[in-house]
Amino acid sequence: MANRHLSRSIVLQTLFECDFNSQSPIDAKKVFMRNANEFAPGLGDFSFMENLLNGVLEKRKDIDLIIEKAAPDWPIDKISVMDRNILRLGLFELLFADRKQVPPKVAINEAIELSKAFGGETSSKFVNGVLGAVYKELGEPGKEETSKDKKNKGEGAPVLLENLGGAVVYAREGEEIYLALVHDVFGRWTLSKGKIEAGKEIEAGIIEGIHDELGLDVILKEKLGENEYIAYHPEKGKTKKHVVYYLAESEFKDIVREQKGGLDDARWFKLKDILDLNFYNDILPLVTKAINTLLKKEEKK
Repeated sequence: MANRHLSRSIVLQTLFECDFNSQSPIDAKKVFMRNANEFAPGLGDFSFMENLLNGVLEKRKDIDLIIEKAAPDWPIDKISVMDRNILRLGLFELLFADRKQVPPKVAINEAIELSKAFGGETSSKFVNGVLGAVYKELGEPGKEETSKDKKNKGEGAPVLLENLGGAVVYAREGEEIYLALVHDVFGRWTLSKGKIEAGKEIEAGIIEGIHDELGLDVILKEKLGENEYIAYHPEKGKTKKHVVYYLAESEFKDIVREQKGGLDDARWFKLKDILDLNFYNDILPLVTKAINTLLKKEEKK
C-alpha cells in the first residue's frame, strides 16, 4: 500500500473515531498519534497526515456546507459517520490542497478507494456523486488530463432535466445603481435563482424564487439569456439544469437571505464594483450584459 494511501486511511480512521465519539480537535490529535504509531510505525514522517488532519478539522464547517449543497437530500447528520468523513477528507484535498501535490482526479479517486475499503455497499457511488458534483461546480479543473476512455464512460445514461429561473436584480438609490448578488460556499458571487415547478410560468417562478431567496419583490424588465449545465446528484445521477435569466428591478432595501445550505452571503453592490468580483464563467456575460443595458438606459435619460 502506497504511503499516501496508508496516510489517508489513518487520518480517516481518526476522523471517524472522533466523530463517532463526539471528541474535540484536541482529542483528535491524541487519537491520531495512537493510530499513526500503531498502523504506520515505520513511516517516520507524519507531517503529511498531520497537515491533512488539521486541515480537515479547521475547514470542517465550510466543508459540511458544501456537502449539504452537493447532496441537498442528505442532511449532514443523516449521512453515515464513515461516509461523511470520507467526504470531508476528499473535499479538503479537492478544494484546499496544493493541486500540484494532489491533482483533483487523485483527490476524488483516493476518496472513492477509501469508500470501497471502509464504507458500505453504496458508499463509493454516493462519494463519487458528491465529489463529482463539486468537481463540476469548480469547472472540472484538470479535465484535459482525463483520457478519452474515461471521458466517454457513462455516455448514454439518462439525464434528468430541471428548469430554473434567475435574475440580475438591480435597484436605484439616489444617483447610484446597485445589483443584488448571492455568494455560495464555493467562493463565487452569482445570481439569485430558483427551481421552476412543473406547470408554473417561468416569470412567476423567477419572481417567487427571488422573493424566497433574497426577500425582495421584483418587476421583470427583459430577458437576458439562458444557459445549461450538467450537475451530478449523488442518487439521481446526471441532471441537466436549464436556467432562464431576466433583468429585474427591485426597491433598494435590506436583503433578507434565505437560510439554506450552499449560500453564505447576499448583498448589494454598486455597479462600479461588480466586475472585480469572482463570478462563474457562464454568469459573467449575463452580468456584463445587464450592466451595459442599465448604463444605456441611464444615458438616454
